[in-house]
Amino acid sequence: MLGLDISSSSVKLVELGQDKAGNLVLERCVIVPLERGWITDGNIEKFDEVAEAVRQLVKKSGTKTRNVAMALPPSAVITKKIMLPGGLSDQELELQVEAEANQYIPFPLDEVSLDFCVAGPSASSPDDVDVLIAASRREKVQDIQGLAEAAGLKPVIVDVESYASRLAVGRLIENLPDKGVGSVVALFEVGALTTSMQVIRDGEVLYDRDQAFGGAQLTQLIVRQYGFSQEEAESKKRSGELPGEYESSVLRPFIDSMVQEIGRALQFFFTSTPYNKVDYVMLAGGSAALPGLTEAVTQHTTFPCSLVNPFEGMEIGENVRMKKMAREAPSYLTSCGLALRRFVQ
Repeated sequence: MLGLDISSSSVKLVELGQDKAGNLVLERCVIVPLERGWITDGNIEKFDEVAEAVRQLVKKSGTKTRNVAMALPPSAVITKKIMLPGGLSDQELELQVEAEANQYIPFPLDEVSLDFCVAGPSASSPDDVDVLIAASRREKVQDIQGLAEAAGLKPVIVDVESYASRLAVGRLIENLPDKGVGSVVALFEVGALTTSMQVIRDGEVLYDRDQAFGGAQLTQLIVRQYGFSQEEAESKKRSGELPGEYESSVLRPFIDSMVQEIGRALQFFFTSTPYNKVDYVMLAGGSAALPGLTEAVTQHTTFPCSLVNPFEGMEIGENVRMKKMAREAPSYLTSCGLALRRFVQ
């Protein structure tokens, strides 16, 4: 199955397989950039242009696979954990969920795509079960399904972006000492316009927060400093073809401000929860790989910081260009998590 991640700045595709020994294999990973304004705040403003970008992405990847998992941004999905009696039949469970959902969803149910899963026995009441409800406006779901179908793909799973990135990072947390049990991990995904933070412990989200800063601010600084167009600045930022003083006059101040934002986000977490430290900071997203960023975060926060490579521990297929993949790996966290849904339910 393919994992297709559509953000405001790019579309990303990951295809995973398994070898005979059961090891995960990265078969393909491809990124195609989107122009600014095609997607705004999770809304697809230019459907035809984004659909064409998805078609290019699929063509560029060379994949023959058609089943795809996609995701909506958390802002487009209402999630709620409820408690229901254990032992209900599937039909009874569905009726109960619909009745409960009416209380939490501010839209008529016939305008909503609703799904649920039983999370397991309730910790506070052994005869009951915890059920996670997820609901989104039907038009939001139809929009992203339409993008996949326009590229000849068959959307079989619609997930939530933050759930997909948690699934992908869960593999990496298991590689920490003691398999990561009890470790408090702060995951920052640095997007173009927004950085999302999730604090995770034993698979549970302790805290999440979005902040309005991201890689697009670095692009703007390059535009202002050197007079490039938006497209030129973005391209030169990716390739590193910038004047000699770029690092000291543009990059270093940007990294300093990003480190301050990460520190501030951690302080918000500490002041609004009983926690006063995290065990690990993990950085993902397109701008996470900026030179010197992880070291600066470690120095500023005093917590060990690492760059996320969601393909760590996987075999690498022959269609993957190693150097390019290594450079872009942190961008693929969500799309990798979506592709993993085939193997991890």
